[in-house]
Amino acid sequence: MENFERRYEKLPVSIFSESEIASDLVAKQVAKLIREKDKKGEKCVLGLIAGSTAVRVYERLVQMHREEKLSFKNVVVFNIDEYYPLDPEALQSHYRYMYEYLFNDVDILSENIHLIPSCLPKSEISAFCVDYEKQIKDVGGIDLQLLSLDGRGQIGANEPGSAFNSQTRLITLDYSTRMGAASNFFGEENVPNHCITMGLETITQAKRIIVMAWGEGKARVIQKLVEGTVTEMLPASVLQKHPNTQIILDTASSVELTRIKTPWLLGSVKWSDKMTRRAVFWLCKKLDKPVLKLTERDYNDNGVGELVSQHGPAYKINIKVFNDLQHTITGWPGGKPDADDSTRPERAKPFPKRVVVFSPHPDDDVISMGGTLARLSEHGHDVHVAYQTSGNIAVFDDDVVRFLDFVRDASDIYGFNKKKAEESYYQTLSFFRDKKPGQIDLRSIAECKGAIRRGEAKAACRYLGIPEDHTHFLNLPFYETGTVKKKNIGKDDIDIIVRLLQEVQPQQIFAAGDLSDPHGTHRVCFIAILEALKYLKNEEWLNDCRLWLYRGAWQEWDIAEVDMAVPLSPEESRIKRMAVFKHQSQKDRPLFPGTDPREFWQRAEERNMATAVAYDKLGMAEYQAIELFVRHHFENDWA
Repeated sequence: MENFERRYEKLPVSIFSESEIASDLVAKQVAKLIREKDKKGEKCVLGLIAGSTAVRVYERLVQMHREEKLSFKNVVVFNIDEYYPLDPEALQSHYRYMYEYLFNDVDILSENIHLIPSCLPKSEISAFCVDYEKQIKDVGGIDLQLLSLDGRGQIGANEPGSAFNSQTRLITLDYSTRMGAASNFFGEENVPNHCITMGLETITQAKRIIVMAWGEGKARVIQKLVEGTVTEMLPASVLQKHPNTQIILDTASSVELTRIKTPWLLGSVKWSDKMTRRAVFWLCKKLDKPVLKLTERDYNDNGVGELVSQHGPAYKINIKVFNDLQHTITGWPGGKPDADDSTRPERAKPFPKRVVVFSPHPDDDVISMGGTLARLSEHGHDVHVAYQTSGNIAVFDDDVVRFLDFVRDASDIYGFNKKKAEESYYQTLSFFRDKKPGQIDLRSIAECKGAIRRGEAKAACRYLGIPEDHTHFLNLPFYETGTVKKKNIGKDDIDIIVRLLQEVQPQQIFAAGDLSDPHGTHRVCFIAILEALKYLKNEEWLNDCRLWLYRGAWQEWDIAEVDMAVPLSPEESRIKRMAVFKHQSQKDRPLFPGTDPREFWQRAEERNMATAVAYDKLGMAEYQAIELFVRHHFENDWA
C-alpha cells in the first residue's frame, strides 16, 4: 500500500485475516532470529509475554522445535511482568504459563530463563528489580520484545500515567485492570493488588518490538496507538518513538484504523453497496443529518466527493441507501408468509420454518436476540435452541449451596433421599471452605452448577413458548475443563453439532458472531458451527438454509454491515428483559462481567435502544429497540 494511504499511521502496521495466520508469522520471525543468532554463535535474547494473545505463537514455536529441529539452547528469555503476590503454581501465574506453553516443551536451558518472581518478600523487591535490569544489560539487551496490548493501552503492567523513563518496579493495579483480570481469577476479590513489571524505558530499550492485538475489543486502543498522539496516559504510545516497532493485527482489531474505517478519506476506493452505505452513514453521523437530507455539498466538503462523481447525483445515492436500509427492517425474522419477499431480508417460504438458535452460553440467546426469539416462537416457527456449553464455571459457589439447601429442606416434601441430600450438602460446604481461587470444582459440584444453568435456560424458553424438548444442551467437550482456559475445538465437538443439525435439518440457523467475547468461547463455538456445516455441505436440506449472526453482550454490529433489523415494541423489550431475568445466577452480579459494570440485561437493553435511536437519526421510523443480524454466506467458506 502507498504511504499516502497510510499517512495517518505513525507505526508500521500489518493486518491479517485471522489471528492464527498473524501468530504463525510472528512465530516464524522469532524462529528466524533464533537461527540467525545461532549461526553467528550468539545468544538470542527474547522478551516474552503471557496471556491469550501469545498462545498460538508459542504453540507454533513448540511445533517448529519438534518438527523442524528449532533449538532454544542459544535463547535467553525475560518475561515482562508478574502478578504479586501470587503462588507460582497458581493457574494465573505467568511463571506457570511460560512453562506450560513453552519451556516444558523445548530445549531451553534453565540458566537462560529469567522470570519475575511472584512471592518475594516485599523488602526484597526493590533489589530484585535493580538486578533484573542489570541481567538484561549483561546479556546485551533484548533482541526482540513481544508485546500484547490491554484495553487502555497498557504494555506490561504499566498503567496509564506511567512515566516513559520507568524501569522494572512494583506497581499497584488500578480498578479497571483488576476488573479486566477478574474472570481469570474467578472474581475481582481474588485479583492481586500489585504487579512487578518491566518499565516503559526497559521495554523500549529492546532492539526490536512486535506488538500483537486480536479482536474488536482492541480496535479503539489500536487506533489511538497507531494514529494518536504520544502521551503517558496511553503507555503504549511511547512505541511511536521506537525505531523498530511492528504492529501485527487481525482484521477485527484493525477496524478503527482510518484506512479500514474510512478509506475514502485516503484516496480512491471501489464503491460497492456496503462501502457506499458505510460512507453515507459515516457522513450522516458526522453532520448529524438523516440520509435523505444529505446534499451534494455535504459529500464534496467531507471527503466523499468521489462517490457523488461516480454514482451521483447525491439524491440518487441517498434514495438507494435509504431504501437499502429500510429493506433491512422486518417484524418477520422468519419470513412473512404470502408476501412479496423480493426486498425482505428473509424469504417467505417455507413457512413455518425449522429454526436452530445456537447459544454459546446458556443465556446468550435471550441476551442477544431475545426479542427475535420471542417473535419466531409467536409466529409459529419450529424453534430449537442449542446451548453449546454448560456455562458451569460462571455460577457462584453460594448458588450451589443455596440449591443444595433447598433439596435438603424439600426432601421430606417430595420424597427425596434425605440422607443423601444431607451428605451432598455438607460435603459441598466442606469443599468450599478450603477451596482456593481457580481450583477445579468436584465433579458433583460442576454438575450442580450445570444443572442450575440448564434450569434457568429452560425457564427462559418456557417463558418464550419454546417446548422443553426443543432445548438442547450440547455440553461441547472443549469447554468442560473446569477452568477459564479451554481446550481447542475437536472432532467430538463438531460431531455433536452435526448430529443436531442432521436431526432438525433447519431452514434457518442463528449463531453468535460476537468475536469480542473476552473469554473466546463465542469464537470457538462459531468455528465449531462452521466446521459442522462444512462437513454437511453435501446435504440437500442445507441448500435451503440461511445462517444469521447476532452479537453478544460485548459489541453490536455496524449498521452498514447489517442485513436484518428486527424492531421491538416496548412490550417486546419487556418480554426480552423478563426472559433474561430467568437466568438468576447471572443476575445482579455475573461471575465474569468483564470491564463493563452493567448487568448483561442492561447492556443488551441499552444497546438495542441505542440502535433504534441510530436508525431514527438516519431517517427510519422511530422504534423502542432493534436487534441486528448479519447474514453469513457459509458456502463461501467452502470455496
